[in-house]
Amino acid sequence: MQRTAQLTADRTAPTLAHEAYDPLHARAVRVLEENWTGASSVPSRGLYPHQWSWDSAFIAIGLRHVSPLRAQTELETLLAAQWADGRIPHIVFSPSVPLDAYFPSPDFWRSATAGRAAGAPRTAQTSGIVQPPVHALAAWLVHRADPELSRARGFLSRLYPRLAAWHRYLLHRRDLGGGGLASVVHPWEQGMDNSPCWDAPLSRVRPAPARSFRRADLDHGAPEDRPTDLDYGRYVRLAAGYRDRGYADGEGEFAVEDPAFNALLIASEHALARIARELGATGTARHARAGRLTASLVERLWDPAAGAFLCRDVRAGELIPELGVSGLVPLLLPELPREVAAALVRTLGGPHFGLGGTTLLVPSYDLLGESFDPHRYWRGPAWFNTAWLVERGLRAHGELERADALRESFLGVAGSSGFAEYVDPYTGEACGALGFGWTAALTLDLLHDPKGAESAMDMSGTGGFKGGNRA
Repeated sequence: MQRTAQLTADRTAPTLAHEAYDPLHARAVRVLEENWTGASSVPSRGLYPHQWSWDSAFIAIGLRHVSPLRAQTELETLLAAQWADGRIPHIVFSPSVPLDAYFPSPDFWRSATAGRAAGAPRTAQTSGIVQPPVHALAAWLVHRADPELSRARGFLSRLYPRLAAWHRYLLHRRDLGGGGLASVVHPWEQGMDNSPCWDAPLSRVRPAPARSFRRADLDHGAPEDRPTDLDYGRYVRLAAGYRDRGYADGEGEFAVEDPAFNALLIASEHALARIARELGATGTARHARAGRLTASLVERLWDPAAGAFLCRDVRAGELIPELGVSGLVPLLLPELPREVAAALVRTLGGPHFGLGGTTLLVPSYDLLGESFDPHRYWRGPAWFNTAWLVERGLRAHGELERADALRESFLGVAGSSGFAEYVDPYTGEACGALGFGWTAALTLDLLHDPKGAESAMDMSGTGGFKGGNRA
């Protein structure tokens, strides 16, 4: 309780009347306090003992409601480990954590040596791959939580060049398909690591022998909830090959254009335009680029027959016929054609995802798919960060009743599951780690910003984020 009070007292944002009385708020704050290391947050104390890239972005979005200073520090710590080529690594390793606490560990990635040509930092050990670009979106929302503090600390002026370099890396080095979208070169980069959407492109990868690595994740989770040894062997082989090529892009056998990854890049381009305007520039070019990226997203990844966006296997030159929650995340973008947004809403509530009917939260994979498993990592369970993205997307398209219902379900399941990493989409049964950082953080965001006033995309006029859709 004392540690929770410490974080609450650290806040600089206005006090909300319900804070002292809402036990869910207090429990979520306690999780964030327990996961705070002094300069950043771990996703969970056991299974994930380092700093993860998109986790920190989501955590900052929630932290801004209780301590804008810590939210700013969260992003600053992550971006301090950025590579010279612009990439933000998916893990920043803590030197105080033993090597055997997590695999792949720093001695696998060898960032300082294998990543030298790409400009890996000398002062931090990191992985060499990336994660979805939520960072500019998070930075803008953190700034909006306390603009005076942000301006006094030069928060946006210091982050903007780093965020701009990050986007340049993705838009140039990672346009492996030549159609304007960013590609991921490893399933871990997309964040939905074990999705059946990766099965076909991964089948081309010869797995590393099981005896060549030790899976630390099985010390913290049931084997039936985690990726199989075969899949993990492919992940290891793919990562080792990327490392051995000096983290050079474009040569590996795995390259996929993913709809959620690119939708978050588009949302962050709009946020980066707002940051540019805050700093005295126009942001017009970035809004225009976001519009072009949205058009490319629809052109390359939209499948009208599926009623969803699909992943594109760049190496095979074809769409992957698997329905995952990634294909629903572009609902976050209000510039989508009206018929596309309407189809996504129908798919979300239809038999493949069952939201509002058979499921409590959005499953990570097609309920009717052959590979569906309600407990196995990203092959069916529901995750809270994707639920948050879909909830904000529903609001952006005026689907307020559906958004309200998803919000209520999110808050109920988050609390009852102990802020689980992920849950059974039918029952809400907890899976994976408990006390998970982004689950607690996004719970706070839905408690403090229930109508999405700070998160809804506004493409009218200058674009960016607005508060004009409060009910």
